[in-house]
Amino acid sequence: MVFNRSLLAKAALGPAAGAVLIAFMASGAIPAYQMYSVALAAIYTIVVLSVGLLAGWSGIWSVGHPAFFAIGAYFAAYGSGHGWSLETVILGAVVTGTVLGAFLGYAGARFSMLYIALLTLAFTMVTLELVNRWSSVTGGDQGVAVLQLRSSLGLGTLAGGSTESQYLAVGAAAVVLALAVPAAASGLRMRLVAAKSHPLAARTIGIAPEAQSALAFAVSAAFTTFAGVLLGLITGFVSPDPFSLNLGIALIAACVLGGVGTIIGAVAGGAYLTWNPSLSSAVGLPQPVVQGLVLVGVLLFLPGGVVPFLSAPLRSVLRRVWRRPAPTPAKPNPAADLAPRQPATATAAAGEAAVVLRLEHVSVAYGGLKALEDASVSLRQNEVLAVIGPNGAGKTTLLNAVSGLTGNGRVSGTVDFAGGSLLKARATARRRLGIGRTFQHAEVFSELTVAENVLCTRRWITARDRADVARLLDSVGLADVADRRPGELPFGLQKRLDLARAMAEEPKLLVLDEPFGGLDAGERALLAQQIRRLHAQGTAVLVIDHVLDDLFSVAHRVLAFDFGRTIGEGTPDTVLANPEVRSSYLGTVGGRAELPERVGERSVLRLSGVGHTYGGVVALRDVDLDVREGAVLGIAGANGAGKSTLAGILHGSLKPARGSRETGGTVRTSLAPEGRALFKTLSLRENLEVAAYAAGITGAPLRERLAETTEWLPPRLRDRMSVPAAGLSGGEQQMLAIARALIVKPDVLIVDEPALGLAPALVDEVYDRLVRLAHDGLTVVLLEQLLSRAMSVCHEVAVLHEGSVVAQGRPGDPSFAALAEAAYFSGARETAATTARL
Repeated sequence: MVFNRSLLAKAALGPAAGAVLIAFMASGAIPAYQMYSVALAAIYTIVVLSVGLLAGWSGIWSVGHPAFFAIGAYFAAYGSGHGWSLETVILGAVVTGTVLGAFLGYAGARFSMLYIALLTLAFTMVTLELVNRWSSVTGGDQGVAVLQLRSSLGLGTLAGGSTESQYLAVGAAAVVLALAVPAAASGLRMRLVAAKSHPLAARTIGIAPEAQSALAFAVSAAFTTFAGVLLGLITGFVSPDPFSLNLGIALIAACVLGGVGTIIGAVAGGAYLTWNPSLSSAVGLPQPVVQGLVLVGVLLFLPGGVVPFLSAPLRSVLRRVWRRPAPTPAKPNPAADLAPRQPATATAAAGEAAVVLRLEHVSVAYGGLKALEDASVSLRQNEVLAVIGPNGAGKTTLLNAVSGLTGNGRVSGTVDFAGGSLLKARATARRRLGIGRTFQHAEVFSELTVAENVLCTRRWITARDRADVARLLDSVGLADVADRRPGELPFGLQKRLDLARAMAEEPKLLVLDEPFGGLDAGERALLAQQIRRLHAQGTAVLVIDHVLDDLFSVAHRVLAFDFGRTIGEGTPDTVLANPEVRSSYLGTVGGRAELPERVGERSVLRLSGVGHTYGGVVALRDVDLDVREGAVLGIAGANGAGKSTLAGILHGSLKPARGSRETGGTVRTSLAPEGRALFKTLSLRENLEVAAYAAGITGAPLRERLAETTEWLPPRLRDRMSVPAAGLSGGEQQMLAIARALIVKPDVLIVDEPALGLAPALVDEVYDRLVRLAHDGLTVVLLEQLLSRAMSVCHEVAVLHEGSVVAQGRPGDPSFAALAEAAYFSGARETAATTARL
């Protein structure tokens, strides 16, 4: 924690306001009958702050805080009757609340938000039941008096219900608010928010979400039990009534009203809870009704809370007064200006450095599926190792095995890093050992600023840490956006942030998951330069990607995977010469299918200049495509090329960001999506009926369509129409997905990755049935990862590379096969002569 003048000034506001309020109370400016309400509002402020910060920072909504509130109050009552000192009562209540809160936080971290709420609800119910039954201590329904508590530090004696107790409550609330200000700028808050925002990414930087939840709940419970002691002192009497479940709901309503996770919002929430009875009396409605109406109104019209809503205009004015030019993405400023170069050969890179990572016979299984099988990999300290392979080859599973993110997968084999075994080390411990990790989609912490995304890698933040992070952000070109949230930045800058977070604390090994994906040419060049700089500094890099040109430009050695096993190894300029590696990308097919010879010239679907982006990620660029009536059009491309986006636009379910989609008259399209997207708990018949209902087909037409579609399915499925879809094999599920698309009698059938995850025999069966549909006159668009498969079953093939159609032609054209293969890997555009018509 770094204290500066601004932070100290903000923290001093609470004690200053508390001192002024106490002075008014002592002077008689506040009537005696209102002083109790002021003290009660101060106590409620502490409780609302505890609940609100727990929800805002950790994402945990608790209805168990009335129980902690009660524990503190009954500690005051019991201690006053047994001669305990004030400090003993406070310490006992706080320790009890801390232990119980830590238990609830740790236990609840393994469940969803709903189950955490139910867990805290059960805790409150059990506590209230104990209060009612343990009458020898609590007085049961009759309650128990709070007599007096003497300070063992010589600070005097506090009698229950005394004016001095009211002063103490106001002063304590002022101190708690002061403590909350530096906490909001601390590493604790950053780590809590990181664990809430993205638990998986948090583990890769050494943050254990379970521990953070336990810590947050423990601190929140401690302050709430302290507030309970204060409540017992100002009331002078404790009974079960104030601690009902209604209070738990009211606390949540107060948090939402003031603004979840805001400090000033807690003051507003505390005041609301205190004077809500007066408001209810004024309007003549019961308190629960008023609370419900206020909560509904806030959720509908002020979802961020009253305080954030009122402070927004002030922030807007300040921005206009202190307006600065909007920062532009800066180029990385590496400490050493390394000119782009070709990577060293594998021999040169490996000959001088020791092995830092070694995997031997590593397998990862999820149930009966082996995602990684008998993989052996070695990586030297001064080496960049690239891992390639088609979608589903096991690349990400390999990275997860190194990072400790295999989840419920069974991992076997040996994984050694820097001379020690990794298999038994938790993911959080691997960061401390020196392993940094990035993710395919830049999994950043959206509620933290750019600088805080990197700072949260530190447990205790010092001025030196902030200076180090500032230099790191400057080196990757993020210095000008350090105070912005990731959501305000384009995808390329989010990728840089993901890399910067992984680079923090100078890891020995950097694990990069598709770092080039979604970047434009300039951003990929900058990233390649950054990887070269890391290599020059002695960092070992393990990287996977589908953008082979840029990947090979930084790699010393390349490993190829397919179906979870290693199929090839070599230098970047030789590995693709391996026939098995090439076939894993392109596929191998014995011969061409017997397609219909006559294809119409009429265009049924046409895309012109179509482009599409997802939050700054370019998925498609200037795509021109013509789908002719009766043709089987293949769209071939590697994973990440943009095929699924193109499928959605052709189908019409996705509107392109740029360009146009035109149809030749009334054209009904139907999509069998990648992954099938079946309703697994519904039967085969019900899956078909759902699609028909969605298209408005009911009654006799529905029965007719069901009969026709069922006839298209193979006999083994026709006899199992009442079986849940989850009970089918992968190939059978794919045929059901296609049948579901066919039930609406489309003019154009679009099938996305029909062969994904299927055994070769099942692939042949699925494609045979698709070819039969073409013979029946249906126009078919196939989006396929394997180029050879597309070439074998399509009239025309368009090759998609990084969102652009880079080649298009007829598979029967001898010159097109070589052209399509080159375009698949490198994306080199060719002349329009390749698009000869049938």
